Amino acid sequence: MSIINRLIGEPEIRALNSHQKAEVNKLIDQLVKIGKMDDFLSVVPGGSFDLQCHHRDAKMIGRRIHEIGGESLMWAVRQTIKYKLKDVMAEHLDHCWKGIGSWEA
Repeated sequence: MSIINRLIGEPEIRALNSHQKAEVNKLIDQLVKIGKMDDFLSVVPGGSFDLQCHHRDAKMIGRRIHEIGGESLMWAVRQTIKYKLKDVMAEHLDHCWKGIGSWEA
């Protein structure tokens, strides 16, 4: 993520219409909250985590982001998460989103 993108956001997010941009920014806020409180992965299933130990809500958010803008938007959101929560959490999100579209961890 370039310094410009850190300041004004990823181009794929900026290009969305105002309604989609607001929705995606809300989804990013939810991902940040999940990442800070629970993580996107767990060592055991149960509660917020499915049988693959992926956070259910984070996976659902990934599916919605894919519906809105495909993998390019998913990458933009992933870059934003990397900036806000650092590399390890972005990698955990990669694994959580595995299988959405052709997303690979």
